Formats: sequence, structure tokens, C-alpha cells
Amino acid sequence: MGQFHFDPDTYPALMAAEVPAYERLQGAVRDATIGVGRVGRILDLGTGTGVTANGVLQVHRGATLVGVDESAAMLAHARTALPLGTELRVARLQDPLPGGSFDLVVSALAVHHLDGPGKADLFGRVARSLAPGGRFVLGDLVVPDDPADMVTPIDGDYDTPSSAADQVRWLSDAGFAVEIVWEDRDLAVLVGDLGG
Repeated sequence: MGQFHFDPDTYPALMAAEVPAYERLQGAVRDATIGVGRVGRILDLGTGTGVTANGVLQVHRGATLVGVDESAAMLAHARTALPLGTELRVARLQDPLPGGSFDLVVSALAVHHLDGPGKADLFGRVARSLAPGGRFVLGDLVVPDDPADMVTPIDGDYDTPSSAADQVRWLSDAGFAVEIVWEDRDLAVLVGDLGG
């Protein structure tokens, strides 16, 4: 999937071409946010053009969203698609997370850019940013058990997917009760819930 600074105008076509189950992944991420309880504040890590944020805001009407992405161009595109009042910040996943607590944190196709220790660190920071009873929904590229299931192009300079099992372990270590709620070849959606 390569470079971080995609052209926001061609990004949807790129995702459709490189990630065959992209729309189903987005739907699974959105659906995994149902049942959290009252969601007032959402954090979207790797906002891109705002596809995930829009889907989640359709479910949690009235919630406010803070979106983080390292591409200013992608966030400028997202700003045109997201509701007024959405806060968008240029930042990397390795940077400190926005302050305050969140009821829900989501991320789709962004965390695979971090290596294993980077993912474990991020999961710990996400756990600390969530309110009691909060949920983290992670939809991302994973290393499948069967190498033939690796169908998404990988750029070794930018893409460092980990197995779903490793991510379950790191999420558990961060204090989450974890469930894999959707899988399709080299994609998975993991849900981490914090106790209330």
C-alpha cells in the first residue's frame, strides 16, 4: 500500500483496487462500534479521507469526533466530507494522542504501518485514552496463517502487518478484553473492550 501521502482524489479507487474487501472491512468496523453504550466522543486514528469516521458517525449521531492523520492533504479532503465541529489534527500514530477521554477509538488500515513494539505502545496509549467501558475497534491488514491469503500488496518500507494473534496478545496486555469479530484473508477487525 506504500506511501503515506496518497492523493485524496484517487485514494478510494486505489483502496478498491488494492484491498478487494475494503468496503466490507469498513462495514465491519462500523458495525463493531454498535453496542458500546452512549458514545459522546470518538477518536479516529488514521482518518485519511474520512470514510471510517463518516461510517462511525452515521451510527453514533450527535457524537463528536477527533481525527488524526499524518497527511494534511487527506485531512483537508476529510474536512469537506465530515460534519462541522469535527476536529482534525495532523499527527503520526507514534505521537501523543489527543487529550481528554474517548468513549470509542477506531482505526482502519493505518496501524499496520507500525512495527510490533509500535503497535503494543499504541494499544497501551489507546487504553489510557478510553473512558471506563470504552471500546477500541481496529480494522487492519494482518499476516494470515496461510501465506496464500496475503492478497493486499505490501510495501516493505511502510507496511509491517502483524498476525491477528500477536495483536490480540498486545491488546490483552494493554488491558482489553479482545475479540476478533471479522476476518477475510489478510484483513481482520478486532474489538477491545475496557471494563467499566
